[in-house]
Amino acid sequence: MCGIVGYIGHKKAYPILIKGLQRLEYRGYDSAGVALISEDGDLNVYKAKGKVSDLEACCEDKDISGCAGIAHTRWATHGEPNSTNAHPHYSASGRLALIHNGIIENYMTLKEKLVALGIPFKSVTDTEVLVQLIEHIMLSNELTLLEAVQVALHQVIGAYAIAILDRKHPDTIVCARQSSPLVVGLGADGDFYLASDASPIAEYTDKVAYLNDGDIAVLQPGKELKVVNIDNETQHPKVKQIDITLGQLEKGGYPFFMLKEIFEQPACLRDCMRGRINVGADRITLSAVIDYREKLINARRIIIVACGTSWHAGLIGKQLIESLCRIPVEVEYASEFRYRDPVIYPDDVVIAISQSGETADTLAAIELARRAGAFVFGICNAIGASIPRQTQTGVYIHVGPEIGVASTKAFTGQVTVLSMLALCLAHERGTIRAEHYKEMVRELTLIPAKLEKALESNEQIERLAPIFTYAKNCLYLGRGYNYPVALEGALKLKEISYIHAEGYPAAEMKHGPIALIDSEMPVFVIATRDHLYDKVISNIQEVRARGGRVTAIVTEGDTQIQKFADHIIVLPDTLECFQPIIASIPLQLLAYHIAVCKGKDVDRPRNLAKSVTVE
Repeated sequence: MCGIVGYIGHKKAYPILIKGLQRLEYRGYDSAGVALISEDGDLNVYKAKGKVSDLEACCEDKDISGCAGIAHTRWATHGEPNSTNAHPHYSASGRLALIHNGIIENYMTLKEKLVALGIPFKSVTDTEVLVQLIEHIMLSNELTLLEAVQVALHQVIGAYAIAILDRKHPDTIVCARQSSPLVVGLGADGDFYLASDASPIAEYTDKVAYLNDGDIAVLQPGKELKVVNIDNETQHPKVKQIDITLGQLEKGGYPFFMLKEIFEQPACLRDCMRGRINVGADRITLSAVIDYREKLINARRIIIVACGTSWHAGLIGKQLIESLCRIPVEVEYASEFRYRDPVIYPDDVVIAISQSGETADTLAAIELARRAGAFVFGICNAIGASIPRQTQTGVYIHVGPEIGVASTKAFTGQVTVLSMLALCLAHERGTIRAEHYKEMVRELTLIPAKLEKALESNEQIERLAPIFTYAKNCLYLGRGYNYPVALEGALKLKEISYIHAEGYPAAEMKHGPIALIDSEMPVFVIATRDHLYDKVISNIQEVRARGGRVTAIVTEGDTQIQKFADHIIVLPDTLECFQPIIASIPLQLLAYHIAVCKGKDVDRPRNLAKSVTVE
C-alpha cells in the first residue's frame, strides 16, 4: 500500500504535500519523495529512503518553491527500498515526473521494448517503465501528455493510480486510476488536490470527486475538472460534499469497515478480473502463467499453504485445480507445514496465500519450500508485502485495502484468483474442452453482478439476526465446493460474535456432531443446487428429525428445501465451482448482523489482529 498526494493551485505546494504524506504514511514507509515545479520552472525531484521525516530532512536545503507538486510514500514492490527506486520517477529527458500506486504486471515486456529503443533506466521498478513509456509515446508521435497517457494505458496490464507532472506545462497534473483509489479535491479558489483517500484533502476542501476505474483526470487551476477515459470519452464523476469526520469518511458512511467491505465485493471482483479476462470474456491471461508456463503446467503436484480464511480459499482452489487441471493438490496449514518434515520435490509448485502478505507462518513455509527447491507462487492482496517479494511469481488479488479484521472481500478475491489460475492452467495443459473453458470464463465475469443480487438479502438477514443472538453453539454444513464455505461461515461467526461455531462436511454429521443437535443449536446449511443437492436434502431432514432449526442457503427457484428449513436465503444460480463466491455473502452478513445485535465491535474483535506477523 503506497500513498499518493498532489496539489496544483495558488498556494505553496510543499507544505500541503508533506502533511498529506504524513497522513498517508500507514500505506508505506520504505521511502518517500516529492516532485515540484519551481518558481523558476524547474522540475525538482527529491527522494529519501525511510519515513516522511527523512524526506523532510533531505529537503531542508533544497528549492521547495512552486505551486504544483506530487508526492509519494512507498512500500516497496519492484526493487529494494532506496532513493533510486523511490517515487517520483523522471522520464529519460527529465521532462516528466510520475508517481504510482499498484503494479504493472506486464512491465518486463514493456521494459524490454523500451531498452531495445535505447531508453535508459535508473531503477528496477515497474513505475519507471510507465513514465518512460509515456514520454516515448508522447515524443515519438508528437502527442499531448493526456493523449500519450491514453495510448500508454492501453498497453498496460495491472492496477494503477498515477499522477504526472510535465515541466513544459507547469499548470497541469494528469492523473489516472485503475483498481487503485484516487480522489480529487476541488478547492474554493479553483485549486485541485489529489490523494489516495480523502484524509489529506478534508482539511482544505469539502468537495471531492472519486475517480472511477478507467478515469483520467486533467487538473488545471481555475478550470473545470476534466475527466475522460482511455478512449477519450468524457466522463462525469459526481462531486460530493464531505460533511463527516475523517474516520467516517474512510468507512464511506458505513458503520463498520466490515460492512463496507462486504458491499464492495462486486466492484472488487471486477477489479480483480479486469485486465486478466479479455473484452470478449472468452480468455484469461495471467502474466505469471505466461512467464513461468513450463514450471506451472509440468508440476508434479501443487501444495497450497495458508492460514485461517486463506486456508479455506485454498480448499476451494484444490477442488478447482484438481478438477480442471488434473494436477494433485494438497492444502496445508502453514503453521503445521513449517514444523513438519514434509516431502517436497523440485518439480512441486507451492502456492502461498495471504491477504496481508506478512503472515509469519506462511513466510516460514515459503522459506522451507524454497530451500527444498520447489517453485513458489504467491497469491496476495497487499502490494509490496513480504510474500510477493519472497516468491518467484504470483498474482495480486487487487481487491483494495481490507481494514476489517474478519476477512470478506479478500476471501472472495482469493477464490476468484484461484478460479482464474485453474482455468488458465487447464487451458494451457489442454485438460479442458475449448467450449467448456469459454463457458466458465463467461460465467466468471457474471459473478460480480450476481454478488450484487446476493447482497439484496442484507435486509432479510438483518431481520433474522436477533433470532440467533441467544446461541452458544452453531453448526455450519456444506458438501463439495461448499464445505469450505461452511468452514468460512463458522469462522466469521466465531471471530466477531464470539459464538462457538463449527463447519462440517454435511455427510460427516452422522459421525459425531449429530449428537449435539437440539432446538437450541442453530444449523446453517449451504444447500445450493449442485450434483450433491439430493444428499444435502437428506442431511437437512436428519437435522430436523432431531429438533434442529435449519437456515438454508438455496438457489433461486428452489421449492424443495423450503419445506424442511425454518428460514431460507435465496441466491442467484451459477456454475457449481463458483458457488462458494456467492454463497459466502449471506454467511458474512449473518456473522456481521449477529455481532452487531450482540453489541460487539465488529472491526476490532478481541484478541485478533488483521495480520499475524508473529507466531
